[in-house]
Amino acid sequence: MTSRNNPSVAALNFFAEAGLLKRVKRSGWWVAGIENPESVADHCFRCAVIGFYIAHEEKVDSYRVLAMTLFNDIHEARINDLHKMGHYYIDFKSAEKKVFKDQVSALSSRLRAELENLRGDYDSQLSPEALVARDADILECLVQAREYQDNGYPVARKFLKRAPGFLRTKTAKKLWEALQGWDSTVWWENVVKFER
Repeated sequence: MTSRNNPSVAALNFFAEAGLLKRVKRSGWWVAGIENPESVADHCFRCAVIGFYIAHEEKVDSYRVLAMTLFNDIHEARINDLHKMGHYYIDFKSAEKKVFKDQVSALSSRLRAELENLRGDYDSQLSPEALVARDADILECLVQAREYQDNGYPVARKFLKRAPGFLRTKTAKKLWEALQGWDSTVWWENVVKFER
């Protein structure tokens, strides 16, 4: 039975495809010499958490932001993650749009319309929710860069210099300022008390 004939099979196929993101590595970190970077799914999860937080602070629709952050990189299940040098040579945005359209084509028309609406909104960057979702994406990369730097990859510091200029919301900019003096390796010390 094909997914076109059975909506449940179409959904399961979509879930399986989304699961590939657990194995797709974020390729930009390879340029920085990080041998085993986080997966796209790892990135999307924390991006969604950050987006939900920023949306709350900015008083915009947090669930719309959450959906945008979760589905923003789903196309990478088919065409992988491509670092910025690759974007210079390949029209990756066109490929992303084509892949996304193909990915959702077997889903119900109502769900497909909702996902396409989310994608269009994110790509246009016109709504407050789209701005928050994009800030969450950038900020997640900045947090990850800090963690890599704090864990012995000094070249990750270069990622911390350019990206902050793209942040648009007040909340994301405040978080960026706080990140400047933040040590990502000590948060757990407040949770686990050391015995003397």
